[in-house]
Parts: sequence; C-alpha cells; structure tokens
Amino acid sequence: MSYLAEMGQAARSASRRLATLTTKQKNTALLAIADALEAQAGAILTQNALDIAGARDRGLSDALIDRLLLTEKRIASLATDTRGIVDLPDPIGVEIESRVLPNGLRLIKRRIPIGVIGVIYEARPNVTVDVATLCLKTGNAAILRGGSETLRSNLALVAAIQAGLAQARLPTAAVQYIADPDRALVTQLLRLDSYVDMIVPRGGAALHQLCREQAAIPVITGGIGICHVFVDESADLARAVDVVENAKVQRPSVCNALDTLLVHRRVAGQFLPDVASRLARSKVELRAAGEALDILRGNSGGALVTAAGPDDFDTEWLALILGVKIVDSLDEAIAHIQAHSTEHSDSILTNDWRHARRFVDEINSAVVYVNASTRFTDGGQFGLGAEVAVSTQKLHARGPMGLEELTTYKWIGIGDGHIRE
Repeated sequence: MSYLAEMGQAARSASRRLATLTTKQKNTALLAIADALEAQAGAILTQNALDIAGARDRGLSDALIDRLLLTEKRIASLATDTRGIVDLPDPIGVEIESRVLPNGLRLIKRRIPIGVIGVIYEARPNVTVDVATLCLKTGNAAILRGGSETLRSNLALVAAIQAGLAQARLPTAAVQYIADPDRALVTQLLRLDSYVDMIVPRGGAALHQLCREQAAIPVITGGIGICHVFVDESADLARAVDVVENAKVQRPSVCNALDTLLVHRRVAGQFLPDVASRLARSKVELRAAGEALDILRGNSGGALVTAAGPDDFDTEWLALILGVKIVDSLDEAIAHIQAHSTEHSDSILTNDWRHARRFVDEINSAVVYVNASTRFTDGGQFGLGAEVAVSTQKLHARGPMGLEELTTYKWIGIGDGHIRE
C-alpha cells in the first residue's frame, strides 16, 4: 500500500471514531492540544527559526516571512484560540429540521461530520492548528499538506497536536501531515477519493487551478482576494481614511487586505491627498490610473506614486501596494468590481443608504461590507473560533468556513412498520 493510501486508510478509521465522540470528549482533546502547544512552544519556535532562516536564504519577501513567523505571543494566541473552540456550540448531532409526513413517517435532518478533509496550504503555520482543531470539534479527520517553506514548523505543531490527541486517548491519525516535500504527492492526494471526502486548497491561483483540474474529490476553492473599497460621494471622509488605512496596512499579507481603492470623482480631489498622506506613514506604494494619477502626483503626502499597469487591478498584492482609480458614479464602481473582483470581500463607504442597499444587492462577493474594513473577513472576527478557509465559491459554503461549514447532514426516517404503497 502506498504512503498516502496508508494515511488515507488511517484517517478514515480515525474519522469513524471521531464521529461517535461526545462533545465533552472532543473538548477534552482540544484542551489537551492547547496545553501541548504551550508545553512544546520552545521546540516549535526552534523549528520555526530554521524555517525563517531558510526563507531569508531563498530571498522570500518580508510580507511572506511575516506569514511564516511564529513567536511566543502567536503560539499563545493559537492555544487561546484552541480553548475558545471549546466554548463554541458543537454542531454535530443537531437536528436542522424535523417533520412528520401525512402517512406518519417522521423525517429528521441531522448534522454529521463530512469525514476526512484534505487541506493543502502555503506559508502560514497557524493554518495547521486552525484546521486540526476545527476538524476535531466537528468529528472530521484531517490530512494536511503545507508548503516546503514551513515544513519544520508544521511538523512541530502536528507533534504537539498529536500529543494532545494521545493524552485524550484519541487516535493520532485524526490529524496527519504529509512530511514528504515531493510535489507529486499533492496530485496523489487530490485523487485519494477512496478515503478523502473534501479538499480545501489555501494558496495562490496556481494551486487552486491545479486542484480544480486534477481532483477526483469535491474541492472548496477560495482565499484569493482582490478586495475593493469604494468611497462614495456621501462618505464621511475622515472616517474613510481610517478604514482604508486599516484595510490596507493592518496586515497587508493576508487575503482580506485591500487591493483596490475606488473614489467618487466629486470627493477625489479632497480625499486622495488625505489618504495618500496617511498611507505614506506605512510606505504604501500607490498604483494610480488616469485622473487619480494626476491628483496624486502633486499631492502624494510623501507616498510613492506610480502609473497603474494593465494588470494592476487584477492583482492580489499581499504587500504594501494599492491600486487607485477615480469613478464617476456608483454604477461605474459596481461595474469595476464586478469586472475585477474575485468575490472575496468588498466594501462601500457611504452615508447614502440607497447606495448601500444597491451595493449590497449587486456585489455578489462572499462578504460585502458597508462602512467597514475588509479585514473583518476572518473566522475569529466572525465569532467562528477560526476558519479552515475563506470560500469564494457558491456551493456548500461561502465566506469564512467555521464549524457548521465542516458538516454535512443525513436524513433519518423513523416509522412504525411503514411500507411504500
């Protein structure tokens, strides 16, 4: 039996055990995992330091290195988040609906685990803990494959997770990690349909395309965000500067960070110099088009301003770069977003609630905001504890995927000797 097939068989067996656990048993395991993360923090940080050194040697960007980095504070946060999942309602076993048919047959729709979930991801080692703990709470087994740049960190995190599982007397195969960096194993995982029930890729466009083309298993795609903020003519411009700054610089290397700023022509002359001056503090480069470029070249407030290229409004920056464009109307803003958005997170800043309603109705992104930063698209911020991914597709799940999104359901029919006529 192949390496991956053995993992798949072990995961399937573990998933059957997990599906029968009580909420108390799962919560006990989560608390044990949190304790293990804290107890093994030194070993985890040692391995992460080796990954960071390797990333610097490979010339990875500062933004990407920040995504790789673990600190004592970040590990403590992972342990705290794990304990937080204990407090969340367990969706497994919940009756979604119940009805009695005219013939007396009772039908129940009940939430159950999906089974075995394969997650392929890059860069961020916190995903290892997020996925493992959400899967455990929902009775799913997980097979994880992270990027080569975080191999040591992920193996150390999985060792802590498996120690917690063992402490709770649960199968360690509930969370497994593909340690072999051979990329051929990714394609093999995508075809492991005998054991794996769902694939979740978290990475760039190339990874998502590979999964869509090669998978023999249902794939949940998302996590690629070309996110927009539209500053309407009625917006509170002082607050709009704060929102744009937060959306762009609070953590620029993540998928819900702002990529394109659209500004109504009637307020552009006042707003663009103000927001440029604010963003200059964080050394944000502005890629401006048309009239926006003309305004900013003379009023940049110290920000670097360059002409937008042909692909700049179709780019997820993951860095301190922001596309800027002036639009004549709400119609033009909506049209631009519909043409360039990846349907992740988009926001309107306005005091005209007719415009707000139109924006919400016509922008079909996974998350649409009114007068708020796009940075809230996150499982923790949404009160979901954490997330496996942010889905931008339309089937099964959209937006941050928390506990309920890791479940499916089955129908249960209860009769009294019922037969179909």
